[in-house]
Parts: sequence; structure tokens; C-alpha cells
Amino acid sequence: MHAIAPTVVGGLTAVIFVLFGADLLSNLENHLKSTLLFVWLFPVMMWCAYAVMQQGEAVAEELGEPYGTLILTFSVIIIEVAMLASIMLQGENNPTLARDAMFATLMIVLNGMVGLALIMGALRYWEQDYNLAGARAFLVVLTALSVFALVVPNYTETAPDPVNAPGKAILFGAITLLFYAAFVVIQTMRHRSFFDEPEQNGTAASASKVGSDTGEEGKTSHSLAFHTIMLILCLLPVVILAEYLGEIVNYGIEDLGLPDQLGGVLIAVLVLTPEGLSAFSAALANRLQRSINICLGSALSTIGLTVPAVLAIGMITGRDAELGLTQLETVLLVLTLFVSGMTFGGGRTNVINGVVHLLLFLVYVILIFSP
Repeated sequence: MHAIAPTVVGGLTAVIFVLFGADLLSNLENHLKSTLLFVWLFPVMMWCAYAVMQQGEAVAEELGEPYGTLILTFSVIIIEVAMLASIMLQGENNPTLARDAMFATLMIVLNGMVGLALIMGALRYWEQDYNLAGARAFLVVLTALSVFALVVPNYTETAPDPVNAPGKAILFGAITLLFYAAFVVIQTMRHRSFFDEPEQNGTAASASKVGSDTGEEGKTSHSLAFHTIMLILCLLPVVILAEYLGEIVNYGIEDLGLPDQLGGVLIAVLVLTPEGLSAFSAALANRLQRSINICLGSALSTIGLTVPAVLAIGMITGRDAELGLTQLETVLLVLTLFVSGMTFGGGRTNVINGVVHLLLFLVYVILIFSP
């Protein structure tokens, strides 16, 4: 029953907003009303997103790695693109929204999620092993893709704007897709072993096994078809409600004069929280490679799939989309990628790696409000 509850609540909420959404959102100037609507929608969508993660985990157990993680990642990207499309189509044109959301995702994943996961694992196991070849494969593609999609547009004579330069936009979208497609082929076919858990020492392996056994204990076993259907049913309310939450968020940011980046941060928090919980759980079970697969895979798919999706939406709807980061954001991105390369360059992690990443995340949050 607990697996069905978010689907029922999310479905009912979606039906209510589809039928009465125009009336419910008719007077957002009333701050109490808009706050109550946000407090209603955001937790429901978060609950459904968490249920998507749970069903994705179940599918992962059935299919094995890396296919399970890919399904979970694609589900999360669908949520992110739905949120971006909804907010892009509401209110005034915000050409930097997609860029802000992608940059927020990178900062939250590579610094916030990775930092906290490494600290949690280090506090329990002192040091943790991971598959060096897999982490390097993630980072080499992620570094190239991030710089190409978010930095290079600042230095081209013609920016890849979907309205003013659709040809350049198509080129950038196609190349980012090729980056991601090449990685998925490597991950799922040629070098699947790169993304498996490494051989662990006896104590760590025992802890991992105990954590895995206790985590599975008491769960009802269902078929792959059941989990797949439930994943779709949990995903639908999030996609439907994204339009209404997007209108509330867009109005709130404009009305209160908040930093534009908060829209992207909110989208990133909504779509990443379920994956973050899964990554933290894996780190505590001494399955650091699983945690790395989730974190770095999420960052990689965000750039590889969101860029072409947003550029396509811009061309269809006539909305501008700026990809190039500011100079300050570029420095933070390059620093984060450099530190990530150092963190995942030796085969073992410890608490200092996690602390450095969390401090970088704190810097990012502070600079949103005081650039």
C-alpha cells in the first residue's frame, strides 16, 4: 500500500489542478494563497519524485547496473525538462533559466551531494574504495561536455540561441547528444565493468552485505512490470503539476525581486533530492561506486539531455535560451571540475575530500545572494 499512496495523492492533486487550476492560480498576488499552494504542490511533487526513485531502485535490482541507474536518471531528466518547459512558458521570458538550472544541478551534485556522501561514508568506514576507471570515464566526458555546453558559447562569434541562431543551436544540441550517447554506449556495452563495485576488504564487504541484506528485508517483492508501471504512474503527476508549480515559482521570484538563479536551484532541488537520498544510502552501505554512478551520472545526463531539450523548446516556442555562464560561474565550474578530478583520481576517498566539496557548495550558495 505504501508504494501506491504517492501515486494516489499525486494523481488526485493533478486532477484537482487540471480541473480547477485556473481558479486556484487566479489571484497569486495574495501571498498567503500562493504560499499555501506552493506548500501543497512542492511536497506532493517531492513525494512522487521520491516514489519514482524507489521504483527506479527496484527496476535497478531487476535489471542490474548500469541499466537501472540509467532508467532512474532518465526519469529524473523528464521531471527536470518538464519543470524547465513549464517555467519557460510562464511569465516573462527568462533566457538564463535553463543555464541556471544546469549550473545549479552541477554545483548541488558535484559539491553538495558528493561532499555529503563522502563525509557520511568516511565517518562510518574511514576510507572507501571505488572503481577508478568508472569515475575517470564519468569525469572526462563530464568535463568536456560541461565546458563545451556552458563555457564555449561565450566565446563563439554567434551564440547558439534557438531564436536568433537556430542552426548553431541545432549544432550544439546534436554535439551534446553525441557526447552523452558515446558515454552510454561505453557504460552499457563495451566497459560495463568500469561501473561495478570494486573488490572490498573483508570488513567493508561485510558491512556492505549487512546493509544490503537489512535494506531488502521486509520489502514485498513485485515483478519488473509492476515496478515499471508504478514508476510511470508516479512520474505522471510530477510532469502534470510542473506547469502549475512553475507558474507559482515564476510569479514569486518576479514579485519578491529574488535572484533569478533561485528558479534553477528550486528545479535542481526538486529533481535531485530523491537521487541524493539514494546516493547517501549507497555510501552508508559502503557501496561508493553506486553513489558515484548516481551522482556523476545525474550531472552528466543533466547537461547531455537538458541542453538539446531546452534548445528544441526554445526553437518551437520562440523563447531565447542563453547557455554561457557568467565569469564568476565559469570560475566555480572549472574549480569544481578540477577538485572532482583530484577527489576521484586515487581509488580511495576520505573525509577531507567531502569537506572540500561541501565548502565549495557553501561558496556557491553565498554567491547566489551576494555575487
